Amino acid sequence: MEDMDYNVVSVSGGKDSTAVLLLALERNAPNLKAVFADTGNEHPITYDYLEYLDKKVHPITIVKADFTEDLNRRSDYIQNHWLEEGKSQYEIDKAVEALKPTGNPFLDLCLYKGRFPSPRAAFCTKMLKKEVIDQQVFSPLLTEGYDVNSWVGVRADESPRRAALKVSEFAKDLKGSKLWIYRPVLKWTAQDCFNLHKKHGIEPNPLYKMGMSRVGCMPCMQCRKTELLEISKRFPEEFERIKNWEERVSNASKRGSATFFPAKADELGKYPKIDTVISNLKYKQSYEFQEELFEPMCSSVYGLCE
Repeated sequence: MEDMDYNVVSVSGGKDSTAVLLLALERNAPNLKAVFADTGNEHPITYDYLEYLDKKVHPITIVKADFTEDLNRRSDYIQNHWLEEGKSQYEIDKAVEALKPTGNPFLDLCLYKGRFPSPRAAFCTKMLKKEVIDQQVFSPLLTEGYDVNSWVGVRADESPRRAALKVSEFAKDLKGSKLWIYRPVLKWTAQDCFNLHKKHGIEPNPLYKMGMSRVGCMPCMQCRKTELLEISKRFPEEFERIKNWEERVSNASKRGSATFFPAKADELGKYPKIDTVISNLKYKQSYEFQEELFEPMCSSVYGLCE
């Protein structure tokens, strides 16, 4: 790596990206820039943790998407076309009201799409993280003539797709400047990442001691059922927020319904929303296991409380 390179670490507040940031500092990567793409769907603890990293490890630049123009275009389309497409004026007015920009990237993206992301249409990562960092960080540096090394915290044991990735690969060329993707912890274990935290005296995100296996969106539409239950017990306010989002996105949706988790219509043609999903999970847990009173103790899946 040459001094004219910029080294950009994408930081999420999770164990892997924090380990990558510590590793970049260990290796004295020149022109090091840490960047956090704010989705608007993070837990307050993660935002606090990022402040901790900013002060104790390395300054972090925050970037986020803005869908104001997209929402305005969709609102114009609805006002000009929905009536002829069979929608009532009431539905049109309700959708237009719902489409007013909120400034929250995740919610505004879902309003624009008229739906929430899903495992088959995971547009959230692309539009809230990858494209934002590319447009606001990588492209300006490349345009100025710098080569950029993008340090990414992904590990092979997380999924078959990630296992197929390479440690380093060329991404794109812009006006002669090159962007490379570098995955230094690809072959690491989760414990390796926590060990690096400990080596540098850096605490991991507190959410890992609260039953969370991954740190990012709260909740993520791909999180485990056990994690959903843990969130519902510890952070019920997060699901109240999602309930409000479901109502607003439903108002902006052409079919009149939008659920945070992928759902099929029931016999009445209704789509189960997040409160129903949680209720069903709690009922199943109560039926299959003896329900225990929740206590705010450590429930780390990584054994961080030992």
